[in-house]
Amino acid sequence: MRQVFLAVLGALAMSTGAHAACFGTQAMSTCTDESGNTYNVQRYGNTTFVQGSNASTGSTWNETSQTYGSTTYQTGNSSNGNSWNQTIHSMPGMTTYSGTDSRGNGFNKVCTAYGCN
Repeated sequence: MRQVFLAVLGALAMSTGAHAACFGTQAMSTCTDESGNTYNVQRYGNTTFVQGSNASTGSTWNETSQTYGSTTYQTGNSSNGNSWNQTIHSMPGMTTYSGTDSRGNGFNKVCTAYGCN
């Protein structure tokens, strides 16, 4: 187990830059990026919960994602406390995005190999 842990740490050091790293398990981990921001990630089956913290401002945000087949449902709260949601549906050759941003604006986007509209 120690050898696997050391191998993972070595791979992170080489692939994520000078100061970015993640520690923990697949089910629960904490990551820090190059700017010192932290991300706590928890995974349970098809659900992922992420809570982030900005090192400069102290602000926090969170996001919950649940995936069922080819559809992912995301909800969260932005750093100003406003909620948002998004549904992502993937199918061969196309991915659709729809939801409401943290300012209350609805959106719909379709992406293919030729771009997004």
